[in-house]
This record gives sequence, structure tokens and C-alpha cells, in this order.
Amino acid sequence: MISIIDYGAGNLKSVYHALTKLGFQTQIASTVDQINNSDALILPGVGAFKDAMNHLNESGLVDSIKKNVQFGKPILGICLGMQLFYEKSYENGEWDGLGFLEGEVIRFNDNLKVPHMGWNNLIPGPNYNPDKGIGKQIGNAEYTYFVHSYYVASKNKEEIVFFSDYGIKLPAVVQKNNIYGMQFHPEKSSETGMTLLKNFGELIS
Repeated sequence: MISIIDYGAGNLKSVYHALTKLGFQTQIASTVDQINNSDALILPGVGAFKDAMNHLNESGLVDSIKKNVQFGKPILGICLGMQLFYEKSYENGEWDGLGFLEGEVIRFNDNLKVPHMGWNNLIPGPNYNPDKGIGKQIGNAEYTYFVHSYYVASKNKEEIVFFSDYGIKLPAVVQKNNIYGMQFHPEKSSETGMTLLKNFGELIS
């Protein structure tokens, strides 16, 4: 069972429909028991970092999520959900994230059109493997759909599976052990996005 975490700040239904279309048993989860009894977790997210962290803390699910991740349960963060995995965000202030991954969330330079919205390419990074893992069967220069004004400045480049080029190279897909992140919306990214979601589902043991 894949649990999509409902904390009031995510686009749940489109992710749910994409996973069920792929044949994965999926639920929208809002309780500790649902999270503890799942095989994998997905943390979606839209909106502002501070508001999302407040919703997440108010949900009472943070401790359960952290414990499950610590025990090795696969977790996927999508868009803002991926950014929440990092240590800190500078979106309209300075805010602490979940701290699963090392890095900070910063705004695009003013010389770039913000938000970064639309289709952009995937460029293989140091953690890319075309034969296994989250990047399996994803070729060079495939495209996915982004909507964001802030991006991750990762401290560990070896965790990056794919970059995307938007005036700067930004992490598009990241992975460290059982922790996975996608800056774009895979559920809105046609066949490439569905392949990435399928890869995540197949990583669950």
C-alpha cells in the first residue's frame, strides 16, 4: 500500500489517480496508523513552504513520518513536498524543513522568469542509472512539467539523479537511500512522469 499523505497542502487526487492507473494499491492517508501500516509514502505539496510546514506540524504526522523514514520505508516528495525534505527554506523568511536531506531552498535569480512553469528537460546526474532505480528507462533529455519559484541548492550533488536546466542546473530528481524527490509534477508529465512513478512503485519491497 502506497500512502499519499494528506496534510492540507497537496494535490492529492491527481497523484492518486496516476498511481491507481499504474495498478498500485494506493490510499490517501491522514492518520498515524495509515502511515505506519503502509509500504511507502508520498508527500505532495503546493503553495508556500512555511504554510506547508505549518500544516504538516498541525497534522500531528511529522513524528510518524520521520520514524518510518528512519526505519527505511520509501518516501517520495513531489514539488514542494521534495523541498520540505531539506534543511531550510528562504521563501518569504527563513524556515526549517524536515531535514531528511542536506541543502537549502532558494529563489531563482531575478534575471529568470519566475515562476519556472512548463516543460523542461531532464539531464542525467551523478546518481543516474538507466538500468535500475528511480531513473530506470528514462533517457537523456526527456521532459517533465514544472511549476515553482524556488529550487533546491543541494549540498550533496551525488544524490542528484536528474538535473534540469533553467539558466542554472537545478535538481529535478534526487535520491538518498529510501528518500526520493521530484521537483516537477510526475502525474502531469505524460509518459515520462508515469514511468518515474512506476519506478518508484516497483522499488517497494
